[in-house]
Amino acid sequence: MQALLDVILPVFLVIGAGYGAVWRRWFSDSAVDGLMSFTQNFAVPCLLFRAIWTLDIGPDFDPLILLSFYAGSATGFVVGLLGARYLFKRDWEDAVAIGFCCLFANSVLIGLPITERAYGSDALAANFVIVALHSPFCYCIGITAMELVRARGAPARELPGKVARAMFRNALVIGILLGLVANLSGMSLPGPLTDAIDMMIRAALPAALFGMGGVLFRYRPQGDGRVIAFICVVTLILHPTITWTLGTLSQLSTPAFRSAVLTASMAPGINAYVFANMYGRARRVAASSVLIATGLSVITVWVWLSLLP
Repeated sequence: MQALLDVILPVFLVIGAGYGAVWRRWFSDSAVDGLMSFTQNFAVPCLLFRAIWTLDIGPDFDPLILLSFYAGSATGFVVGLLGARYLFKRDWEDAVAIGFCCLFANSVLIGLPITERAYGSDALAANFVIVALHSPFCYCIGITAMELVRARGAPARELPGKVARAMFRNALVIGILLGLVANLSGMSLPGPLTDAIDMMIRAALPAALFGMGGVLFRYRPQGDGRVIAFICVVTLILHPTITWTLGTLSQLSTPAFRSAVLTASMAPGINAYVFANMYGRARRVAASSVLIATGLSVITVWVWLSLLP
């Protein structure tokens, strides 16, 4: 439990600093929007580019890891989408954003350090296999679903073009694709350029978390408690349960099984809010779900850790 607090508490302190700064009016709403724009469009794409460019999957790649994790992830999206629409009577656009909250686990900010603290740095190979496809998989599903529901009445032949344009306008997806090209081509970059990218990367997560605190002050969970609780159950319980079941049936190796289940047990990542903010839908639900589910994960991740071999 102390190890989990050591990982999660600093995250909450940075979020709390952003919340307090906006609450005390030391940081304006426009500054929050600018900070989130910087992280969403520049710093985090640099982080994804660097991670995928330098990723060496090698013999650690096992399709069964991806099946175990992403089957649970996709199921969470469908359950979140349909639950938001039919249980909570949200419109389809809100339902897609809520489904995305149930889809995008915090695989990097919390998933990697918890796995490393629990099992050591040598245990992270399977985590990186999952992380390499995480954003492309989730954004492909989320953007496709959102463009479909927004295109009601439009000719079906226009939908692929709309989805493609939305995907390739997304800075996160662009960063991932450029990283993949650089990885596959064996491209090298000049030292000063690499150093500049690394400087952007160091700013990405703290700036995103600080901005998230300001967002949370703006979108307090008033009247959305049931929806937020639903997202917490899907992300913290349903997803890791599915991953555990499939990992057991497919006889994943112990290190891969641990990484898959722990990553699946993470709360929604900050990209859940990024996606909601992209489309201006369910932003309060997304922001609050990230905060509350992350707090609850102190307990739920401890339970999953105690159950793992």
